[in-house]
Amino acid sequence: METSKPMELRRTGKLVKLREQIIIISLMICSLAAILVTVGIVASLAFEAFRFFQKIPITEFLFGLEWSPQTAIRDDQVGASGKFGILPLLGGTLMISIIAMIVATPLGLYSAVYLSEYAKPKTRVWVKPMLELLAGIPTVVYGFFAALVVAPLIRATGSGIGFQISSESALAAGLVMGIMLIPFISSLSDDVLCAVPKTMREASLGLGATRSETIRNVILPAANAGIIGSLLLAASKAIGETMIVVMAAGLSAKLTLNPLEAVTTMTVQIVTLLTGDQEFDSAKTLAAFAIALFLFVLTMALNIIALKIVDKYKTIYA
Repeated sequence: METSKPMELRRTGKLVKLREQIIIISLMICSLAAILVTVGIVASLAFEAFRFFQKIPITEFLFGLEWSPQTAIRDDQVGASGKFGILPLLGGTLMISIIAMIVATPLGLYSAVYLSEYAKPKTRVWVKPMLELLAGIPTVVYGFFAALVVAPLIRATGSGIGFQISSESALAAGLVMGIMLIPFISSLSDDVLCAVPKTMREASLGLGATRSETIRNVILPAANAGIIGSLLLAASKAIGETMIVVMAAGLSAKLTLNPLEAVTTMTVQIVTLLTGDQEFDSAKTLAAFAIALFLFVLTMALNIIALKIVDKYKTIYA
């Protein structure tokens, strides 16, 4: 009996080690699969983009001021050479995203501050879920709302004061997209604000500061890294949005600074280029991969900049 117990313990220890090794190997396989999928996506985009740049010079793509990819199938047809300058698409993407962030940032942060610092527990229980319901609404519904309500309202208001506004505009898309982004900024910022140690609030109030002064001078600076992360997530979602832009901003590729005109974005053009009967080897179809690669590089650059900012202002609390 005495010798059987050590043997059982050794067997149990071996089984535990075997299970741990299986779990570790499984986690490594999952991590490796995620990495390989990402590498495969980037490689496929780069390969197809390289084929596109063999047909269209990269300088024309990066610095061209016109976007008109309507190439002909045969060389003897009219319009056999298109224009593939990405700057109009980049301008439309940034304009709509900036408008959306201008709308969503103050509303999202103010609602987060209210929920974390001012709202009573009973109020918080039903206000936060109602706010987060906006995140569950399909983007096509936001697109219908922008096309049927917001855009006509902006056009009617502009006509009343003497402005000529098109039926589709960057302003309408940006406003509705900003409404869509409010729950993301609010929810993430609220979690970050609630994670600030309660002792910091008590210390500030104990020194004679008011609640608003505590929020402004203590809590928000302590949570700025997480707030920047929430803003980055919202900006990335704004850059990648498609349905709202299609239904509210249109498909017109214009290089303009006027938010009252119709514009388009990179994601919308990717969808447009990959639909229809165009040959896959044509410059028009391959342009979608070049845009996707450019968009990937752009978002990666934004992430790197955001990480640098977060590392600069990140505070570690004991």
